[in-house]
Amino acid sequence: MSEQGKGSASASASAPAPASDTYKGWLFKWTNYLKGYQRRWFVLSNGLLSYYRTQAEMAHTCRGTINLATAHIDTEDACNIVLSSGGRTYHLKASTEVERQRWVTALELAKAKAIRMMNDQSDDSGDEEPTSQSDRSEIQGTLKILVSKLDDLSTCNDLIAKHGAALQRSLSELEGLKVPVEGGEKIKAVNERATLFRITSNAMINACRDFLDLAETHSRRWQRALQYEREQRTHLEETIEQLAKQHNSLERAWREAPTLASSTPNAPTTNKGGSERPRKEEASDEDEDTEYFDAMEDSPAFITVTATENTQNRRSQSNLSGASGGHSNDWNQDDHMSPSYNDVSGKELQPRRQRRTHVPDKPNYSLNLWSIMKNCIGKELSKIPMPVNFNEPLSMLQRLTEDLEYHELLDKAARCDSSLEQMCLVAAFSISSYSTTVNRTAKPFNPLLGETYELDRLEEFGYRSLCEQVSHHPPAAAHHVISQRGWTLWQEITIASKFRGKYLSIMPLGAIHLHFHSSGNHYVWRKVTSTVHNIIVGKLWIDQSGDIEIVNHRTKETCQLKFSPYSYFSRDVPRKVTGVVADSGGQAHYILSGTWDDKIESSKIIQSSRGGSGSEGKQKTVYQTLSPKLLWKKYPLPDNAENMYYFSTLALTLNESDDGVGLTDSRLRPDQRLMEEGRWDEANSEKQRLEEKQRAVRRRREAEATDALDEGKEYESYQPLWFHQRRDSVTGETNFVYKGGYWEAKERQDWSMCPDIF
Repeated sequence: MSEQGKGSASASASAPAPASDTYKGWLFKWTNYLKGYQRRWFVLSNGLLSYYRTQAEMAHTCRGTINLATAHIDTEDACNIVLSSGGRTYHLKASTEVERQRWVTALELAKAKAIRMMNDQSDDSGDEEPTSQSDRSEIQGTLKILVSKLDDLSTCNDLIAKHGAALQRSLSELEGLKVPVEGGEKIKAVNERATLFRITSNAMINACRDFLDLAETHSRRWQRALQYEREQRTHLEETIEQLAKQHNSLERAWREAPTLASSTPNAPTTNKGGSERPRKEEASDEDEDTEYFDAMEDSPAFITVTATENTQNRRSQSNLSGASGGHSNDWNQDDHMSPSYNDVSGKELQPRRQRRTHVPDKPNYSLNLWSIMKNCIGKELSKIPMPVNFNEPLSMLQRLTEDLEYHELLDKAARCDSSLEQMCLVAAFSISSYSTTVNRTAKPFNPLLGETYELDRLEEFGYRSLCEQVSHHPPAAAHHVISQRGWTLWQEITIASKFRGKYLSIMPLGAIHLHFHSSGNHYVWRKVTSTVHNIIVGKLWIDQSGDIEIVNHRTKETCQLKFSPYSYFSRDVPRKVTGVVADSGGQAHYILSGTWDDKIESSKIIQSSRGGSGSEGKQKTVYQTLSPKLLWKKYPLPDNAENMYYFSTLALTLNESDDGVGLTDSRLRPDQRLMEEGRWDEANSEKQRLEEKQRAVRRRREAEATDALDEGKEYESYQPLWFHQRRDSVTGETNFVYKGGYWEAKERQDWSMCPDIF
């Protein structure tokens, strides 16, 4: 970036003091390795930091937003700012150190204010009752009190006028009496004071009368406005409820006539893995909320050209569209990358315990979704009391454990001699964790505080996994996996989610750490945002969007992954993922391409050069690569998966009863077990009992803390059983890590330390 550009950025920034609610100005934002820092207009308002290409774009197009309430603010050097929230990270640069400090101050103040607002709104799940009726009664009561007070003020005005006139008459009569001269002077002085009192009282009476008239006028206006808003809300609720009923009727008619439904042209396209993709012919609710991405996301930033061994014929593909343009039938040949697709060496040779291959079919219970969701718009998902009808019979801890579905990718990565090849496999593993979500639109159970889940596959696959719910609000889970095949993985994930009426956003916050024992390579990355569309009307479908940066903190090598959001106007394949693996100097070595619901391929770069300009005049880099090699491919779903919550082979075994597990294990949770067995009414009753039990424990703990504070004693807050907080030496963040003891307690079968949560 030239000095002239920097100077213009600084001069054009017109921002109020950092303490105000809104802060605006120019900053330089990192886009990618090809384009570096680009000048963007940033607006900080209401706890949200948004950016635009120009000030004129503020009227119609926001390029990105970060919620500061859940963001981590860091400063790299004199002018740089790093903001991270979930799977999104902004690298920003100010033109001067003073300007950087102004922005940091404004961001910290806005973050503190956003956290206070979020805490003021937070409450335990199920504690929130529908407030529309109570709000209405409160407003009407307030209006009645206001009218009553205004009547009292009017009465006081009349009394003051009456008594003031009587006092004036009495003084006039007293002045007319024959009294000594000295007494007459005093009476005259009192009369003057009474006159002043009368003038002042009249002024106050006139002001009160004006206030009374104004208050009555505005009171009637407020009542009319309130009545109008009530009618509009009622009309909207009735309209959407009617749409939901019509949608349910159409679904029932579709089920009763499967032959007609199979020929419907607007049905979503289904691939072999059972995943459904929205067709462009369908009107998508996302059209109005399309998120625009900057720089590399705006248009293809590079072109790949596949080099063949026998000829120099070149075949280009733009931004790896299609993901599988190069044939991958030679992935198992000896070449630049020795690991092959989903290597099962060592797995089939080990004797396996027979695991279950099915769960009871999901009952077909109808439920009016709108009757529950209409009072939940804008609220945190974990605070919405939901019946089990919207759940799947797994907890969030078990869903987190599903990240290990393709653990063999890490086994292969541990055997890699090249850290760049290892990075490709780690990237494939990070993408594979989303493959199970494509049809999984049901909500997992919110874990109770202190709930745990273990997955012991030491004899079969060489690893042991343990999760624990370490916080309830905000909900946070800690996860630790140790493998005998040369790697350790740990993470602390906090789920931030919001229901927006048309869609549900799920933002996992927290870093994932992966350490390889032999090489010492330490990888860190974060998850992207998941969005559930068509919450009220239409068929539910899930999309993943955002960027993932994987960093090897030992070698400083990086992998930049981009999950492209679905767009009605895009010609790219849905659910596309692209990425570039680069060394510590920023030199690209591998191109990754594919889809997060099917497969990922890698292509080794053998030459790069500057190409021509694209449609927007942007110069592209041309990468000449070898033929793509298959890194990962999704396993097919089990038979009858559509009636078993679309569970994968691993997911079917997660809630299988297992002897010797801890007393807080999710397998022992009664409401979840009842739901799996199809006894949903009993499951709902049991779910309410467990939540009320958890709330009672929380209230008791709060009362104990209050008593200790009154007595001047220290009160130790809740501490997880198997994890403790430590500051990470790599990221600098404080998170929960495994402190040991669980597997030793399991060997002894000593669970006396476990709380009674079920």
